[in-house]
Amino acid sequence: MTEAMPATGGLRFSKMHGAGNDFVMLDLRGGQAPPSPALAAALADRHRGIGCDQIITLEDPRSADAIAAYGIWNSDGSPSQQCGNGARCAAAWLQRAGVARGDSFVLDSPQASHKVEHLGHGQFAIAMGVPQFNPGDIPMHGFDHARPEYDVAVDEDLRLRFGAVSMGNPHAVMEVPSVAQVPVAAYGRALQQSTTFPQSVNVGFAEIVDRSHIRLRVYERGVGETLACGSGACAAAVVLMQRDRVDRDVAVELPGGTLRVQWPRADASVTMAGPTAFVFEGHWNP
Repeated sequence: MTEAMPATGGLRFSKMHGAGNDFVMLDLRGGQAPPSPALAAALADRHRGIGCDQIITLEDPRSADAIAAYGIWNSDGSPSQQCGNGARCAAAWLQRAGVARGDSFVLDSPQASHKVEHLGHGQFAIAMGVPQFNPGDIPMHGFDHARPEYDVAVDEDLRLRFGAVSMGNPHAVMEVPSVAQVPVAAYGRALQQSTTFPQSVNVGFAEIVDRSHIRLRVYERGVGETLACGSGACAAAVVLMQRDRVDRDVAVELPGGTLRVQWPRADASVTMAGPTAFVFEGHWNP
């Protein structure tokens, strides 16, 4: 198949964000090809392109119950398995396009199906799935069973302690006294380059304000630090919930906005709710 490029008018896109985590949305329903690494990099370039953290593709459904599917592409062209803020933006895009007829529907992510509920005023809740703590499911090397906290020497001069979980994509979560003071990029890169995470990892830095409120910064694989990360918010919340450090319903304050994460019990799906916004529409003419 050829690149997603109409004969005239360029590549149509929508620019959206969820709590500041911003996306270029491409409608590829009908079997159009996903963006190449070169196109993804050009679209994501904040100086010479549209600018975004990731590209979200709207695709034909893969399961019988879903109304559509979405793909997630990092700014370096690599695929991602999950993006909670992108999932909410996909839901809002599909509802505005008339594909989602009603306030409850199902979307397929690259790895699973997710129930979606429109809460009104641009707010959507996504069932993000049951978190997986087994090292083999994250995946992690060097550990044969799940632990509340891991202690890893990432190089000769640095050891880091963190929790780890898969929310459909791998996450490491470090509890810190202050998110304002932590060296996010340095620690994030160190863990991403560590042999502990063979598929790299999203690294979250969580500060507990009280049992119903945490602050979070996330250094994403293939992207760097973003204003918000939906799967990262879920990962931080469930790691801290598992340690009984916070309640099972918690507000996660990120630099770009606040998400709400609920995890009623260990075998239940995590629900993440938050805002979406349309920024502008356009055509990309390379």
